Amino acid sequence: MRLVWFAILVACSEVALAQAPPCRYDDKECAAKAMQGHVATRLAYWQNALAKPVEQRIGAAPPELAEYVNLDNIKNGYPDKPLAVVPPPDFLDDLRDAIDEMPAAFKRLLAPKLAGIYFVKDLGSTGYGDLVRDAASKPVAGFVVLDALLLSRQTANAWATWKENTPFKSQSGCQLTAEIETAEQDNRKNAIQYILLHELSHILAINENIHPDWTVEPRDVQSTAEFPFYRLSWSIDRESNRYVSIFDKAFPQRKDVVYYLTPRLFSDQMVATYTNLERTSFATLYAATNPFDDFAEALTTYIHTVLMKKPFEIRIHVNGRLAKVYRSCWTQQRCAQKRTILERLLAP
Repeated sequence: MRLVWFAILVACSEVALAQAPPCRYDDKECAAKAMQGHVATRLAYWQNALAKPVEQRIGAAPPELAEYVNLDNIKNGYPDKPLAVVPPPDFLDDLRDAIDEMPAAFKRLLAPKLAGIYFVKDLGSTGYGDLVRDAASKPVAGFVVLDALLLSRQTANAWATWKENTPFKSQSGCQLTAEIETAEQDNRKNAIQYILLHELSHILAINENIHPDWTVEPRDVQSTAEFPFYRLSWSIDRESNRYVSIFDKAFPQRKDVVYYLTPRLFSDQMVATYTNLERTSFATLYAATNPFDDFAEALTTYIHTVLMKKPFEIRIHVNGRLAKVYRSCWTQQRCAQKRTILERLLAP
């Protein structure tokens, strides 16, 4: 799973790769084959990391992992060539503080599943995560790779505002702002914390009967009966091999919601889009894009607003007038069934 962002430069200590990837940077077929059963996706490789406390599973990407993310870039056509880096001490302090403040129940569930949080530069996106499989190829854990350059100099509200504007082509007179922190807490640490909550929520979902395995094609999912969270919002169109929302008639804009890439909606559709979003059980607009981000966004915003008591508000102004305010759904009936599942998941 990838989270795209824009580039910001900051000093990091580079760690050279042990060797170049075993494929040319234009050979997608070679990269796809090399990724199959790669050592960085095997449980045995991560046993030592998994034995450490969660807060110690942090550092520069080891050579095998750096090779794996290079292969993933080749396979997906990203021109970037990731290189392992050691972030500066103040950045690591912010990251550790961000993790320390997360709820104990969340970290408890992560402990057996998180192989670690590792850093590169030139990833081609802000964050990347993948599954770790046991000897029987069953997903049992996962790792997160972050681009330290991209994360280093951004505040929470600026990042959230940028992200929530990416689905919309800009038009004069329409403005969207996002608030996920108070003015006093609008800093880099809290930007890192919110982004990490999302990425780590993907890891926590492993083997929790939340949604199908994201590496399996929709048409190949045999049954969804064991995924109660997923079934509250999604079904499978096997003919087109895609997940579809059960809310698409009430939320016609959903099919055109695209983050980070070329937007398909115009900013004069912001008000209608967020109004129709309130007719669904999706916690955020990003949650409406696929079943995997549906859960990650739900858990992130539930922890952020309910457990950590932080703000979440989208404001849309049209010609200088406040036209729409979208808030967290966790006190609203539309998200009540999902809240029950999250409460059960995080119960002591």
